[in-house]
Amino acid sequence: MERRRSLGGAKVKFFWFEPLGKSWEERKNLITTALESGAQGVIVDQSEVEKTAKLGDIDIVVSDSSGLKELLNKGADIILVGRGGDGQDPNLSKPEESKDLARLKELKESGFKTCGYVEIKSKAHERLAAAEARNSDYVIVVGQEWKVIPLENLIAELQKEECKVIAGVKDSQEAKLAFETLEIGADGVLLQSDDINEIKKVSKLVERASEKLLLQPAKIKSLKPVGMGDRVCIDTASLLNIGEGMLIGSQSSGLFLVHSESLETEYVAARPFRVNAGAVHAYVLVPGGKTRYLSELKAGDEVLAVDKDGNTRTVIVGRVKIEKRPLILIEAEIEGHVFKTLLQNAETIMLVSGEGSPISISKLKPGDEVLIHIKEKARHFGMEVEESIIEL
Repeated sequence: MERRRSLGGAKVKFFWFEPLGKSWEERKNLITTALESGAQGVIVDQSEVEKTAKLGDIDIVVSDSSGLKELLNKGADIILVGRGGDGQDPNLSKPEESKDLARLKELKESGFKTCGYVEIKSKAHERLAAAEARNSDYVIVVGQEWKVIPLENLIAELQKEECKVIAGVKDSQEAKLAFETLEIGADGVLLQSDDINEIKKVSKLVERASEKLLLQPAKIKSLKPVGMGDRVCIDTASLLNIGEGMLIGSQSSGLFLVHSESLETEYVAARPFRVNAGAVHAYVLVPGGKTRYLSELKAGDEVLAVDKDGNTRTVIVGRVKIEKRPLILIEAEIEGHVFKTLLQNAETIMLVSGEGSPISISKLKPGDEVLIHIKEKARHFGMEVEESIIEL
């Protein structure tokens, strides 16, 4: 069962790239590096669409032209509107009458995937960017003298819109600022560069830039062995760090930070790619603030890795193992609310203590504190909704 759009939760950031190399060979090398670094999109000249498509699976963004069908047949994915038009016109005065805006509406109605482009030179340009965002899939905003305030205004105004706001940046320092603006940050950045090192730096920023989650200490109320059940191990395509795991629980309203098997023990070798996640019915938090049942996960799916400070990153499921194992019911309490989860009853299974250190469930006792993430809203098919749902 696929999960749909959530109303909140961890937001996954991304970056696009525009190569500034002088020759195709230089641009090809830069695009390949960006692709290998996790870029989701690349802006290229129309003449290089077909060659770029052969480099790998990445969204290809090209400027609007009369030959759209031919460009799409060659591999273009997203149509860029605004370069050379109102988006760059220093004398823009009536954004509501913009030809770029009219063109975006036309393309959207025709079923094309679109992106607006606006260089913020005045308040009128900010208004144009906001209007374009309501009529396109993406909007790129490039700050001129004023870089932060216009971006803050747009992020605040557009946070409930479907459109993704992308900040144009020249290096990783500007990218960091864009991701931190107004705490929420831009959804993505467009790096315009000819520097391979900057591509790699922005890639690392994106990995760390997902929204930080609030983890709270909850007091253990009871631990009760409950017999055999089907439990799930999630093996990822990433190495998980000490202090890092996944948010899992029997109730979507309260998810326990279950630690990865990144610690060496006397009896078992470390498996830093694995989280022994618990019973098949449990929820796990995935990108976009959504949840999946552990039983639904399969190779290629995305889940959130979360550390003791609430920092998140997206990791790919490489394998899911479901086996019958003895289970233990763990109940923890915060301000009168009790949250539960079922984990395998074994010394190697760990939660994270209130101080942020891994603690084996075999050493837990009533009164100890473990970290959990509380969601105030209920869920329906994995999405947050404003309704009353009681989970016991």
